[in-house]
Amino acid sequence: MQDNKYLYINWDDFHQDCKKLAQKLKNTYNIGNIKGLIAISRGGLLPAGIISYELDIRNVEAVTVITYDGESQRNNKEAEIISSLSTNGDGYIIIDDLVDSGNTVNILRDKFPKAIYATIYAKPKGLPTTDIYQKEMPDKWIMFPWD
Repeated sequence: MQDNKYLYINWDDFHQDCKKLAQKLKNTYNIGNIKGLIAISRGGLLPAGIISYELDIRNVEAVTVITYDGESQRNNKEAEIISSLSTNGDGYIIIDDLVDSGNTVNILRDKFPKAIYATIYAKPKGLPTTDIYQKEMPDKWIMFPWD
């Protein structure tokens, strides 16, 4: 179902887009040098799982970035990063489902400046902040299968 306000993504399309991103990663980077994947919780958890199987990477970690208090968005300085990782990101791919404004990626780049940032979907404003993505999306609210 499509309408002017929302763009709906079904499970099959999402799964195929994750697999296509994994193939792009294989074609673009030396996957043999990748130490692991870091999923941005919560949206990046499912794509990181799929991509880990596609790339045969078993080391999958998670990082949480809290940018909202209820419905109000925190500014970047007030965002909270929850992570036990002690790395600058070198050898890691950080994965999320969507880059929208780019705020989350920009916040994480301070903590993990050497990581590769990969997203399944990218909206126009967030496009410049990610290193690789599968599909550019219009500036609509994306409804994922789990929404």
